Amino acid sequence: MKPPNSGDTWTGLLTGDLPLTNVSEWAVLPSCGAVVVFTGTARDHSQGRQDVDLLEYEAYEEQVVPRLDALADSIRQEWPELGRLAMIHRIGVVPIGSAAVVVAASSPHRGVAFEVASYAIDTLKKTIPIWKKESWAEGESWGLEPQHIAEIEAAAGHDQTEPAGTDLSTSDLTSQS
Repeated sequence: MKPPNSGDTWTGLLTGDLPLTNVSEWAVLPSCGAVVVFTGTARDHSQGRQDVDLLEYEAYEEQVVPRLDALADSIRQEWPELGRLAMIHRIGVVPIGSAAVVVAASSPHRGVAFEVASYAIDTLKKTIPIWKKESWAEGESWGLEPQHIAEIEAAAGHDQTEPAGTDLSTSDLTSQS
């Protein structure tokens, strides 16, 4: 996956390795003195499981990029000084230690870049229809509890812990595909 030819937003969903170096380099702008890059990697444990050996991600693919774009629009309304913003997630098998998601934000000053990167990953996890299956010696699971996907709202309440709106459960999305 290559950076967009124009614009300051790069969103995507892909199988295979994420373009971490390309994202980091693309986020740099002459007007921005700060670039924050968050990379979420597959780890070998989760709550109550110390021997996770593989992660696999599935997505409601038709909805991922449009929802990432809507999230980017919402972020830009709250932080108009934002330079570039990238949000790219991987699907399929993700070996332990490999990147599953990357978020990058650039801005003239570090505070905004840190705020945006943090808000973007937290909100992505709550609003984008992507699910993770963990495999370990004793079995596998799509999660410890049902996960509901919330609607994307304006970032004005970015300090809220739960976005409001209509929830889409896994079964709702599965029945639509």
